[in-house]
Amino acid sequence: MKLFTVVLALVWLAGCASTRQEFTVSPSTLLNDAAFSGYERVNIESEADVFGLDAEAKAFVAKAINPMHDPTEQMEDLVEAIFDRADLNLLYMGAANTTATQTFHNQAANCLSLSIMTYALAKEAGFAVKFQDIEIPEYWTRRDGFSLLNGHINLRLMPQHIGNVINLLETGYEVDFDPQAPRQHFPKRLVGRDTVLAMFYNNKGADALVNEDYKRAYAYFRAAALTKPTFDSVWVNLAILYRMTEHYGLSEKAYEVALKLDPENLTAMENLAFLYANTGRQQQAEELEAVVERRRVNNPFYHFILGEQAFDEGQLDEALSHYRDALRLDKSRHEIYFGLAKTYFQMGDISRSARYFKQASMKAFTAEDRHRYNGKLDLLTQRHASL
Repeated sequence: MKLFTVVLALVWLAGCASTRQEFTVSPSTLLNDAAFSGYERVNIESEADVFGLDAEAKAFVAKAINPMHDPTEQMEDLVEAIFDRADLNLLYMGAANTTATQTFHNQAANCLSLSIMTYALAKEAGFAVKFQDIEIPEYWTRRDGFSLLNGHINLRLMPQHIGNVINLLETGYEVDFDPQAPRQHFPKRLVGRDTVLAMFYNNKGADALVNEDYKRAYAYFRAAALTKPTFDSVWVNLAILYRMTEHYGLSEKAYEVALKLDPENLTAMENLAFLYANTGRQQQAEELEAVVERRRVNNPFYHFILGEQAFDEGQLDEALSHYRDALRLDKSRHEIYFGLAKTYFQMGDISRSARYFKQASMKAFTAEDRHRYNGKLDLLTQRHASL
């Protein structure tokens, strides 16, 4: 997340960490306002801004729900309307971090933004809504030369209890915008609106960090930390920002807080090891790196992200080796096939490249990805035919 040239510097998006609530965090001891003069002029969206709806969005809810239906049918009608591209015309875009109203009007959004919008629409409809954090294995994506660690949340909708009405759908209605694959088999935990607001600020800070707008990044990370001090991912990101701006002491303290909140946070461990190495503590760095590697060795996306980094650095043989390791562990991910396809293309092996582009298209979960891969495959096919 090519300052982050290795997997040792990651930014967490849409958060999925297990916090330890018994550890008390004092944000004031870890914030450094003086180092980012002018941060206060960054316009941070309020909670009302993030979860609020305008008149058009509220009218959409009124139209989607037929008041003659029972609550279960109303929920189904609303969810169907939200998923109906003809109604909202939404495309999935990982970097689109927008408020509920912005998401409603825009043509692109990510998982968190879609969940926030759906929460707001469902609340407007009168349903009880809860956010769920899905504890997925570590999963990275690449953007602008950075490795970003992705989390995932979804929603559970339930009708409000009315008088003596018996609701037969006590388990609720789960709404998930995962563009990759179903997450039903992963553990879930309820998270509050304050955590989701902190996730939103964290994502906005990560966007600013990628764009090297450190003042803006600090403003959003600061807002996230003050909103939910026990959200460990924001301390990892703030520590990365401190490291990048050479505030090494604060960086180390922020990593340590993240690890106290979640001792299993491998991202915090990995980044702390990177900081150790950069500050002359090689033995400590190597010991921590070894712990992280042992825990990640069976994660296909660990090998995938190493392949992505090797590819970016022009180390094609090394990239190929990492992608093959990833494929050996997971043959269902379109990203891995795409990695192999683009590497073989760079190596001049058009036939193998075309084969893996075809497989990437077959494994893709979204129309946008399939269209992208098929377009590349068509170009390769034309090129191969002309040879």
